[in-house]
Amino acid sequence: MKLDEIMIRMASLKDARGILDIYAPYVTDSANSFEYEVPHLRKFRRRMLGIMEKFPYLVAEEKGKIIGYCYACSFKDRAAYDWSVETTIYIGQGYKSRGIGRKLYQKLEEILVEQHILNLNACITYPNPESIAFHEKMGYETAAHFHRCGYKAGMWYDMIWMEKMLGRHETAPLPVIPVSSVDIDRTEYR
Repeated sequence: MKLDEIMIRMASLKDARGILDIYAPYVTDSANSFEYEVPHLRKFRRRMLGIMEKFPYLVAEEKGKIIGYCYACSFKDRAAYDWSVETTIYIGQGYKSRGIGRKLYQKLEEILVEQHILNLNACITYPNPESIAFHEKMGYETAAHFHRCGYKAGMWYDMIWMEKMLGRHETAPLPVIPVSSVDIDRTEYR
């Protein structure tokens, strides 16, 4: 696999099954997701739709197969938080450490800058050295560490928040615009 052969594009609801197939092992075989059960496809599509109304939801594809995805969603549901988002990324088993995550996050950040988003926040199960190292390489720094806040598979897990600033925090920031209003080619990115 060559990185330049990986296509990054906006997700559609047709991609839900492929995305859910990537997400499922993170639910069933790890504490990377604090969900106990893999969501039903219908519920997962509703989640996707809720996110895609305002924010980018991207997939990485190789020869028509979805091998990773990322998205941004509301950080908190209050107007004062509009310039902050939570970022999420999952890479398919067997595709990690190949630059796919970097490529996905770089495109996500480009779109979020166009939306006038300033703060990126990532919630990460701790310990999770792979995800923490990835986010550090992408410019995130640890902002908070919460102890024994998640219980899964007979163990208590910590959780950390990492953050990255995309721009300057002006006195009067530009209003955040929905992803549908961003003037970008929304089909594919190389």
